[in-house]
Amino acid sequence: MSQPVSLQVSPDGVAVVLLDRPERRNAFDETVIAALRDAFETLAGADHVRVVFLKATGPGFCAGADLEWMERQGRQSHDDNVTDAEAMAEMFRALHMLPQHTVALVQGAAFGGGAGLVAACADAVATEGAQFRFSEVRLGLTPATISPYVIDAIGPRAARRLFATGQVFGAQEALRLGLVSEIVADEAGLDAAMARIADAMMHAAPGAVADARRLVHDLAHRRIEPGLSSDTARRIAARRASDEGREGLAAFLGRRRPDWAG
Repeated sequence: MSQPVSLQVSPDGVAVVLLDRPERRNAFDETVIAALRDAFETLAGADHVRVVFLKATGPGFCAGADLEWMERQGRQSHDDNVTDAEAMAEMFRALHMLPQHTVALVQGAAFGGGAGLVAACADAVATEGAQFRFSEVRLGLTPATISPYVIDAIGPRAARRLFATGQVFGAQEALRLGLVSEIVADEAGLDAAMARIADAMMHAAPGAVADARRLVHDLAHRRIEPGLSSDTARRIAARRASDEGREGLAAFLGRRRPDWAG
């Protein structure tokens, strides 16, 4: 029996986390959640990885929670449900906090937690036929564990509307809202986007990428005041004095490629 999640890393540091459960529309259960979290935690310590792509096999990206798993949850105790929910929340957090640039490549349906995976990535590319939905209210639930990432991606007003209605929306609306940043025609277009983004990331210093991601995490929604200005000044000063900063400047002045670009 094949594994529902696999992790592949190329020699040049391109990682692919693959949801491979097409017979269940790549839906979540406790096994999938644990496997995704393991993959993300492995990548968190992988200094040689430059970019992480989240992909799925089959006609759809991820249908959200597996119905049989949800039925089992309904028979569990409150404490067991809390444990399961915390495992899912930690999985999303592990993805969101990866130091590398993260990109979801979306075809078909990304519903519920599947749309949450898209929101937890730094970037997303979708096919024209991709569809999204926060369908939890139709099951008497709320999109609690994915809500921080969705609200961050599309803003509170759009989240209120889409969380409350559970309506399906397409790739163009996802683009308008900021849930995805690019639309391509088909899965061949996803492959082309993956190659283009991977090439771009080979020209970015990996430590600087990690620091830039941390910069956004730390500064988003902070008030602009003297303490913030001082913080940002310290950050750029540290980066200028870093090995990457010195190498980048030396390469620019010497009209050569920096060492991280090969």
